[in-house]
Amino acid sequence: MDGKEIKTHNKSDRPDNIVKKENEIYQECEEIEAELPRYLKGFFIYLRGNVLPMTRQAYLHDIRFFFSYLIAETDLTSAAETKDITLEELQAVKATDINYFLDYCRKYKVELNGETYYYENSNKTLARKKSSLSVFFKELYRDGLMPKNITEGFDPIRVQKAGEHEIKALQDDEVMIMLDAVSDGTGLTKHEYSYWEKTKKRDKAILILFLTYGLRLSELQQLNLSSFNFSRGEFKIYRKRGKESIMPLNQSVSMVLDDYINNERAEDANILPADRDALFLSLQGRRMTERQLRELVKKYTSIALNTSRKAGYSPHKLRATAATSLIGRGNSIYDVAALLDHEQVTTTQLYAKQNSNVKRNLVKDMEWEKERTEK
Repeated sequence: MDGKEIKTHNKSDRPDNIVKKENEIYQECEEIEAELPRYLKGFFIYLRGNVLPMTRQAYLHDIRFFFSYLIAETDLTSAAETKDITLEELQAVKATDINYFLDYCRKYKVELNGETYYYENSNKTLARKKSSLSVFFKELYRDGLMPKNITEGFDPIRVQKAGEHEIKALQDDEVMIMLDAVSDGTGLTKHEYSYWEKTKKRDKAILILFLTYGLRLSELQQLNLSSFNFSRGEFKIYRKRGKESIMPLNQSVSMVLDDYINNERAEDANILPADRDALFLSLQGRRMTERQLRELVKKYTSIALNTSRKAGYSPHKLRATAATSLIGRGNSIYDVAALLDHEQVTTTQLYAKQNSNVKRNLVKDMEWEKERTEK
């Protein structure tokens, strides 16, 4: 975006930060649309009315990148800018051209300021790009802008199905190691320890919230002080698709939040007005970003896993940890699905299927070499 400050005139009952985030996405989508040809207006209207804001944003990013590719890497257009690609030139695009584009996206280079950068995309990312272009060309065909539906000729992209790969999650003993680290500073470098002394209560509250509720990163990052009603023992989160959920507070969560808010969180006078309601603050008194939260989680999980910081787990794997721990304690899959906001219970079943504690229990009595040497 061009750096303009977005001011929100919020008359809804949702917090300003939630509305502002939506407006930022909306503005970025409009800016991307301005870089694309005007004859795509019908497609833009379709996206606004039929997909979630973040999905719309992702589709537009992919389509703009495809248009840039047509200019830089093919002779399919004589345009110098993406908005100048003509409808006739787009109508000449064939399914094979899309397949060439997807192959190009596997690994490509970008020259910038005398430096060469190489980018690689996984099959999962390629499948998303293919999906974006499939929706795009199907909608143009329905609108009569394309002479035929070319999407049937798109090459399939092999993506691992859920259940074909191990779900990564911390085991209960690893969770305890992680909580010891955030409570006592064990396993931290000297540099990390100096920061931990200023943020240990905040860090612990963040980890406990992730582990207890399996929150998504965006859900935790958007939490406010006003999200919590401690007298009623509950707090409100804002889910995907604009849904709101009321979550009950348990004793552990209430305790760590109270400790952080009353004994470590900065006073209002030291916080910028726009961030005074934010629950989790950086040392600069700003709402913590998703990137900062991601790095925090990777740091503490790497201690639990006894691995490098880079190899630590993401917040989404703490979501998986919450799911496997809840199921491992005998809770109903349907109840866990409701807590985690899974649309399909089959998603939750994967966590039950891949509980590695089951594997540990199966193999612990199969100590062939130990039995041989003890004879």
